[in-house]
Amino acid sequence: MIKIGKVLLVGRANVGKSTFVNNVIGQKVAITSPKPQTTRFSIRALYEEERGKIIFVDTPGIVGKAKDYLSKRINEKTLQVLNESVDLVIYMVDATRKRDFEESKVLGLVRKINRPKILVINKIDDPGKSFLPQYKFLEEEFKDVFQISAINNMHVGPLLDKIFEYLPSISVEAAADKEKIPPDLVYPLLNLDSKIFLGELIREKIFLMMGEEIPYTTTVMVDQILERKNGITYIKARILTTNDRYKGMLIGKDGRKIKEIGSYARKEIALAINKKVFLDLTIEVDPHWQEMYY
Repeated sequence: MIKIGKVLLVGRANVGKSTFVNNVIGQKVAITSPKPQTTRFSIRALYEEERGKIIFVDTPGIVGKAKDYLSKRINEKTLQVLNESVDLVIYMVDATRKRDFEESKVLGLVRKINRPKILVINKIDDPGKSFLPQYKFLEEEFKDVFQISAINNMHVGPLLDKIFEYLPSISVEAAADKEKIPPDLVYPLLNLDSKIFLGELIREKIFLMMGEEIPYTTTVMVDQILERKNGITYIKARILTTNDRYKGMLIGKDGRKIKEIGSYARKEIALAINKKVFLDLTIEVDPHWQEMYY
């Protein structure tokens, strides 16, 4: 017998859910940055080993007061995912951040999910100030509590052991027959198509390299991926932003900033796909992109 099931990760923005999934899977499937709400839509990724398969559903972090159109849509999509059928819920909190209205909102949503739950307290190895005492009361509410460091894989092994305990068992023969497995448990390594995934890698570099305001006014659309005869992968992509002022900041003096973003993104993509890459990156102004895209 092996275990197969779906695990939902829920938490505030920037608590480390995407970092956790990336490190468990062993490769990047979700972009990360120190800025909140880097992830904009749910990502399903497959973890597989001899004990079985785990479909991790990484949700965008919930924002307590969503003021702009994009934040409201992200919250709405996250709430839709919370209603999915799952076998286990991981509620992740950040030990380095105070409990506030936003955290209370997330906890209220988690309490309404009628599935087994594990409380995971992340960033316990952070040398800065800890607000761990503010989360102690949760240990009375959750049967299973783990303190981890997702970025350093600290105590992640015991957490995986507990996750597998909760998942339903299935025979090896049945697991080999995809027709006998519910459709929502049959996934490739990642549920995103290649254009979205590459666009996310580029957008991550904008989050990491630009100021506080710029990343939330931008998205990335990958229009073309071509395998050239010389072995180089050609990728044509556009950064969309909401006005000319942001476009100028993304371009930078003498075009230095866009070149820098493109260079870092190209190296990351080449590493991800293990091929040489030519990245054709441009910037366009579209005040309404948030109404159409994430």
